[in-house]
Amino acid sequence: MTTAYLTDEETDMLALRLNLTQPGLDPSEMSARHQAALEMCAHVEEHGFDLVNLEEHHGVDNGWSPAPLALAGLVLGRCSRLPVSIAALLLPLHDPIRVAEDIAVLDLASGGRLSVVLGVGYRPSEYAAHGKDWARRGALMDECVDTLLKAWTGEPFDHRGTTVRVTPRPFTQPHPPVMIGGSSKVSARRAIRFDLPFAPAGHLPDIASYYHEQCAASGVEARCRMPGPGVTMMFIHEDPDEAWATLGHHLLHEAVTYSAWQTPDVRSAHRSSATTVAELRAEGTYQILTPEQALAHGQHSGFAIHALCGGMPIAEGWRCLTLFTDKVLPFLR
Repeated sequence: MTTAYLTDEETDMLALRLNLTQPGLDPSEMSARHQAALEMCAHVEEHGFDLVNLEEHHGVDNGWSPAPLALAGLVLGRCSRLPVSIAALLLPLHDPIRVAEDIAVLDLASGGRLSVVLGVGYRPSEYAAHGKDWARRGALMDECVDTLLKAWTGEPFDHRGTTVRVTPRPFTQPHPPVMIGGSSKVSARRAIRFDLPFAPAGHLPDIASYYHEQCAASGVEARCRMPGPGVTMMFIHEDPDEAWATLGHHLLHEAVTYSAWQTPDVRSAHRSSATTVAELRAEGTYQILTPEQALAHGQHSGFAIHALCGGMPIAEGWRCLTLFTDKVLPFLR
């Protein structure tokens, strides 16, 4: 099986974003949220969504998606056709042999429906929690990517002074669909060095141009998966004013949490400086649209539906999702 990667012109994807955040972390409520997420995946598969997007973070007060490979396995098992994308898997935090085995098994069991953006990460606390050296994150990333690519050949290779072999080989050949993520020139050069597609963390034309220039100079085929301009996290509601007043704090919770991690050198598609619901609404990174407004939006770009954003009540998440699939999607395709 071969894999076609998105180019920066192909931005009309229809995705469900899941990170399963929930302030308070009540186990019974969190269990219900995870189970609802799987049912939502089945629902969007039935309605022709292009993918489900998962993420990875650790030690967050709201439980922000610490085990994306495990969650991907649950989604892939629940659905028979729906692709899953992890953007991003923080590779240096993990044992690369374990990751190679896990991804190979998921690739086999799903028939090649898992794609993974490999990221370095930008939170020193996550490295400390996993016993990894933040100062060596670049070298760790290089070692881990090299290990994955060698492991998926199914042949013996040297790993930290020991000859190892990873079996079984994955279904997708020559290896499962993995990309190098990031927002720096270092990340762009890493993608070229390993001859893997490059997935910028946001709409970063300067980094994409640098990547294309370096590909041409190196004789490497350019494969860039870059979000389009103005990517938004979207919630659907019949009355946006009411929704912002009663539900907007869930969106703000996620935006404030994420922004608190980002130092000035971090560039991503979802950066926000908002401190109030009104400021977040004015920014436009998170949008609450009526079905009619969503239809107008869909004439220009894709959708990232964030039905369970920031601890959103499950019933409201379903309301958002069914409004989209019943009143928007039939008129788009």
